[in-house]
Amino acid sequence: MADVAALLVDLIPDLAAHLLLAAAAMLLGLAIALPLILLSARTPSVARISLALAGIIQTIPALALLALFYPVLLWLSTLVGRAIPALGFLPALLALSLYAVLPVLRNGVTGLKSLDPAILEAADGVGMTARQKLWWVEAPLVAPILMAGIRTAMVWTIGAATLSTTVGQQSLGDPIFAGLQTQNWSLVLAGCLLAAMLALAVDMLLALVERGVTNREPVPIAIGVGVLAVAVATALAPVVVARPVTITVGAKNFSEQYILAQLIGSRLEGAGFSVRYRTGLGSAVIYRALRSDDVDVYVEYAGTLWTNEMRRSDTLPPSRMIPAIDHWLRDTGGVRLVGQLGFENAYAFAMRGADARHLHIGSIEDLAKVAPSLKLGTDLEFLEKPEWRAVKQAYPLVFKSTRAYSPTFMYKALQGGDVDVISAFSSDGRIAADGLRVLTDPRGAMPRYDALLLVAPGQARNARLIGALSPLADRIDIQLMRRANYLVDRSVDKRTPAAAAHFLSKAVNVEAP
Repeated sequence: MADVAALLVDLIPDLAAHLLLAAAAMLLGLAIALPLILLSARTPSVARISLALAGIIQTIPALALLALFYPVLLWLSTLVGRAIPALGFLPALLALSLYAVLPVLRNGVTGLKSLDPAILEAADGVGMTARQKLWWVEAPLVAPILMAGIRTAMVWTIGAATLSTTVGQQSLGDPIFAGLQTQNWSLVLAGCLLAAMLALAVDMLLALVERGVTNREPVPIAIGVGVLAVAVATALAPVVVARPVTITVGAKNFSEQYILAQLIGSRLEGAGFSVRYRTGLGSAVIYRALRSDDVDVYVEYAGTLWTNEMRRSDTLPPSRMIPAIDHWLRDTGGVRLVGQLGFENAYAFAMRGADARHLHIGSIEDLAKVAPSLKLGTDLEFLEKPEWRAVKQAYPLVFKSTRAYSPTFMYKALQGGDVDVISAFSSDGRIAADGLRVLTDPRGAMPRYDALLLVAPGQARNARLIGALSPLADRIDIQLMRRANYLVDRSVDKRTPAAAAHFLSKAVNVEAP
C-alpha cells in the first residue's frame, strides 16, 4: 500500500500538467464553438458547414491529429521567421481543442433547433430585438443542453490528453506509455486510474454546474466553477513560480531509451542542472525536436540518421560513417555529436531458437526461402523505414503476413506463436533470455546502428553540460546494455528504468560530475 501511495504522489506533476492541458483545450474549444453557435442561431448554413467540419476533424485519429500539428508548426515557424514551439503544450492544445468543439457545437445547435416556436413568437410579440431574444430567451433555454455537450467534451478531452505524450507534452500518458513499454503494469494502472478519477471528478463538478443552470440556482454554479478554478490555479502554481533553466532529455518509446534518458538525466542533475524528460517520442519527431531546441539531449542511432535524415542508402564502415554523420549534423542544424556510447542497437531479424534449428535458418538469406510460410512481426516503425526497403531489395522476402506491434508486445507475439519472425533489436536483453536466434545479414543490407549522444544547437557550446556527458562516451558495451535492458524487460523482479540507469552508472565507473 505504501508503494502505491508513493507512486501516486510521484505522478502528481503529471496529473497537474494533464489538468492544465485539458482545461486550456476546453477553454479554447469553447472560444471556437460558442461564436459558431451564436452565428448558427441566425444563419442555418453556418450550422451545416461548421458541424460538417467539426465532424470531419472528429474522424481523424487523435494520435494522427497530434502528430500532424508538429510539421504544421515547424512550417509556420519558417513562414513567419520566428521560432514557434512545435513540441509539447502548443500542438497538444491545438489538437485537443479541435476535438472539444464537436460535442459543444452539436448540442448548442440542436438546442436552438429544438426550441418551441411559440416561445420565440411570444418574444417577437413583446418587441424583443434579435439580441434580446438571444440572451434572455434562447440562451437560458439552450444552456442545459449546452452544458451536457461541455461535459461530454471535457471527458473526451481528458481521455485524449493522455496521447499528448507522443508530442512531448507532460501528462498522465507519460506513466501509461512508459509502463506499456517496460511492462510495469503498476505504472500503467496508476496513470489510467488517475486519468479516470480526474475525468469523473471534473464531470461531477460540471454536473453540479449543469444542475444550477437548469434550475437557475446560483449556489451549485458557484461551487462547481469555484472548485474547478481552485484546482486549475493549484496546478498552475508551479508553472508561474520562477524555476532554474531546465534541460530537456528526450527518449523514444522503448526500454533502452528510457534507461539512457535516466542515465543522462542523473549525470546532468549531478552537475547542477534542473532536468525534465520528454519520453515516448517517435523517430520522425525527436530529431526535429532536437534541431529546434525543443529537446536538448537524447541518444540517437547512426543508422536512423543515415537512412531517415541523411537519405543515404549506401553502407560504410564506422570509421567513415560516424565522421560523415558528425559533419552532416554540424552543417545542417548545428547539432553536436558528443560521442558514441560504445554499443550498437541494430535491427536484426530473430526467430525462436527451436524453429530456426528445425528449419535450418541462420541468415536472412535462409529466411527468404521459407518466408512465404512465416508471419513477420515488427515494431511500429520498421515497415515504413528505409531499412525495410533495403532488406527487401537485398533479399527476396515475401512473408505470409506482417503485423506491427509496440516493442514489448512484439516479443510477446513471438513467444506466443502469433508471429514467427520479428525485427528485434540487437542490444535487447530478451534475445538471450528468450532463447532467440538472431539471423545474420550476409549481404550487408542493414546499416550500422551505433548509439550516438546528441546535443541540441542551443546547448552545443554549453561546456558544463558537455563536460557532464562526455565521460559516457565509449563506456557502455553491448553486453552491459543488454544486461541493463533485461533488468527492465524481464518478467520477474523487474527494475525501473531509473534503477537500470543506476546499474549502468555504477558499471561504467564514471565519477559523478
